[in-house]
Amino acid sequence: MDIKLIKGHGSGNDFFIIDEISNHYTFTEEDRSRLAKLLCNRDSGLGADGILYVMGSDHAAGRMRVFNADGSEASMCGNGLRLVARYICELKGLEETVIETMKADLKVSKQNDLFDQVHTYQVEISPVSFELSALPLQLNNPSLMNEKIVQLSEELRFTALAVPNPHLIAIVEKDQLEGNLQKILSEKVNGPNELFPDGVNVSFVRTIMPNTIYVRTFERGVGFTNACGTAMSASSLVTCLQEINQFEKPIDVYNDGGRVQCVVHQFDGKYHIDLIGNATYLYEAVINANVDDSTFTVLSKEDMSEQDSYEKLQAEAQELLSEY
Repeated sequence: MDIKLIKGHGSGNDFFIIDEISNHYTFTEEDRSRLAKLLCNRDSGLGADGILYVMGSDHAAGRMRVFNADGSEASMCGNGLRLVARYICELKGLEETVIETMKADLKVSKQNDLFDQVHTYQVEISPVSFELSALPLQLNNPSLMNEKIVQLSEELRFTALAVPNPHLIAIVEKDQLEGNLQKILSEKVNGPNELFPDGVNVSFVRTIMPNTIYVRTFERGVGFTNACGTAMSASSLVTCLQEINQFEKPIDVYNDGGRVQCVVHQFDGKYHIDLIGNATYLYEAVINANVDDSTFTVLSKEDMSEQDSYEKLQAEAQELLSEY
């Protein structure tokens, strides 16, 4: 089967976009999973964190489904949604629209460039739940807000929330980021364990300055990534709840892949987050894939010349982080 791909990234979190609106592919559910494992393998000659399947919707401009590199399906991906927002907006000539995801229909819109010549989109991150059953996290209390989990650490305090992907977030100091603690904890809760039967995204968050944080995430099904959009959004919400940052004010969120902005909204006891960041295309390609044999051939590949501009943003971000 010949398949058209666009490879792109949000904050260095890279994906293949496969358009099922314009192309009449006949993927089975197993095909989607197997394609993700086949194409996203970093040793395959392509490689990515996942595949974004762009599909038709009966009530929105389009529908996004996200498959991780291990073949599992994610309920949401903020960095991926920015790429899908760009793709659908450009496909249909829109400046703003609504995209259907697994758990919610989310507003997206084109924004002024976050950095010169860096395509920028804003996406809504919701719904937000603090109920441990939504992750799930198997503890004897209904929620976990800035509290210890003694099975994981005697020193860290965690907040657990679903946005709707499950996240475990700790505010840490620089020395806690520099050691192996996050790796050890993340591997524990994403292997066989009694706390998180379905695994969880684990983020360590450090305050850089007012309205500025750094977030590093171990993403379930992937491992450490340059950035995770829902994790940066959830982390921003946690800092507002702990009065480190403020609701309704932009928060600069730095990550290993660059920088985004988040604005956390609170209304009538409910929360949602605007995630604003790049949607950068790397190349277009056509492949011939045989999922039954787990093989593919690249038939054509054309660079899209957008990465140079993004690397300037990334360099600026790394320069700031090096000072703190």
